[in-house]
Amino acid sequence: MLLSDRVLFLDGEALVIDKPAGLPVDAPRDGSLSLENHLDLLRFGFKRWPLAVHRLDRDTSGCLLLARNPKAHGRFTRAFESREVEKQYLAIVDGVPEGDGGTIDIALAKVSTAEDGWRMVGDPKGKPSVSHWEKLAVVEGRSLLRFRPETGRTHQLRVHMKALGHVILGDAFYAEGEDLTAADRLQLHAAELGFTHPTTGEFMVFRAPMPF
Repeated sequence: MLLSDRVLFLDGEALVIDKPAGLPVDAPRDGSLSLENHLDLLRFGFKRWPLAVHRLDRDTSGCLLLARNPKAHGRFTRAFESREVEKQYLAIVDGVPEGDGGTIDIALAKVSTAEDGWRMVGDPKGKPSVSHWEKLAVVEGRSLLRFRPETGRTHQLRVHMKALGHVILGDAFYAEGEDLTAADRLQLHAAELGFTHPTTGEFMVFRAPMPF
């Protein structure tokens, strides 16, 4: 797998790639491969390695923004913090949610136990987390949904859908024994990413094709 073959956009400020499922952005504790192992091939003539501006879960595929220099990284980071970046995800969930769409507003917090490790849970004292969803299609008791998350908490869409009673297919972390045989990977994809270019001021939108 060469990430240099998955480039959606490249210039002196920004690099957008279509991250494959199974590749963590941050180096995992078990020492397995991560985005860091590919950064040298993503320099494209620059002396510095590009810097990831945000995170996607290991098992989530799709649009990932990296900055080509520290100044651009700062500008992009501030854009994410001020919610000026537009993100759209696609997911296949078990069952059919009621209605054509809605908003999930459930604060999230991380919990950890020696037996089960860590996970994210709904907690009124947690960080504000808001996800807008829209039903696109229903096939054989499963639904294709589009999400527009306002915030970017860890596992946000996965936990929000579980709270709604419709886990994302392939989500072994939060399914808790439910049938996962219909999917060999997490059916969650960062399909679209839009941001203002820090130099030109142009609002740019990038799309990664559905892999499932």
